[in-house]
Amino acid sequence: MITGHGGDIYALARELGCDPFDIADMSSNVNPLGPPPELMQHLTARLNRIKALPEADAGRMQRQFAAHCDLPADQVLAGNGTTQMIYDLPRALDLREALIVGPTYADYADGCRQNSVACRFGFTRERDGFGVDPDRLRDQIQTADAVYWCNPNNPTGQLTGADTIRAVCRDYPHTTFIIDESYLPFVPQHEDHSLIRERPKNALVLHSMSKIFRIPGLRVGFAIGASERIARLRQFARPWSINSLAQTAVTFLLANARLSQDFVHESQIFVGTERDALVKRLETIPGIQVFPSQTSFLLVRLPAHHRADAVCRHLRAARVLVRDCTNFDGLSAQFIRISLKTPDVNRQCAEMLGSYLSA
Repeated sequence: MITGHGGDIYALARELGCDPFDIADMSSNVNPLGPPPELMQHLTARLNRIKALPEADAGRMQRQFAAHCDLPADQVLAGNGTTQMIYDLPRALDLREALIVGPTYADYADGCRQNSVACRFGFTRERDGFGVDPDRLRDQIQTADAVYWCNPNNPTGQLTGADTIRAVCRDYPHTTFIIDESYLPFVPQHEDHSLIRERPKNALVLHSMSKIFRIPGLRVGFAIGASERIARLRQFARPWSINSLAQTAVTFLLANARLSQDFVHESQIFVGTERDALVKRLETIPGIQVFPSQTSFLLVRLPAHHRADAVCRHLRAARVLVRDCTNFDGLSAQFIRISLKTPDVNRQCAEMLGSYLSA
């Protein structure tokens, strides 16, 4: 799916005749505090690196990431964002049938469909706050040879404990579990919830540095798994797929571990504070429902008789972009997703929503 994601500030800028960066983009799930200033300074001083080809296989940053995670290098593959690997995985693993824990990121299903892999959804339930019921999920796996599981999930913000995921994986040793942890760094003590270092053999973990460090334009992602699965995925890697500045950014962030850890910790505190504040403001709006979230975005059900497209149009006119969730399988036209930004922008968004929905 090329269109239908969040973050399309360029289309709205053309529509309004403004600069794309004059838009308050609350539709894209990136860190409102990023990128780290030190990283921007480092990249600015190395712009001349675009004059030469990047390292073809991004080997240096792969080895650094593997060492950072105390993993053998053959258990790690770098990609041009996790989305690249989502589209490669069905062919690399020769999948036949996939179960997708939803509602969730649309590209899991699109990646399967592009590769002629049958896919179906195991939907979580609104009455459960969209949390995963592991026993119900076990009943849904059936003949699937792969399960796509985003944790914390986009767009619901729900986090499933690592021990629960490991237990389900171990119950189905012949099924590959693709665990997307792209938003996990926003969660305090996120290492305790990750499967990167301690995972069942049939789990393959996707990790993104783009969201937490706010470098989505550089496209940085990793796949971590058993060496034989990574070797199969590596066969589909493209030479020079990770550009010079992306490789430079990763090596800087990994080489400066203390700076990166402090930035992530500061971001977690900020996100927690702003999320709580925004929830309180939104819950004063009659008829609105805000679902519990462990990350940097909130799933919101609009009051009855309000539709996401109309709400989004109203906010777009004021240069505020939120995510219309109508095209998420398992949700309806009554849902929007709001990604946290600065305190002022968060407050203004809540005020505009309250004014519009109460009119």
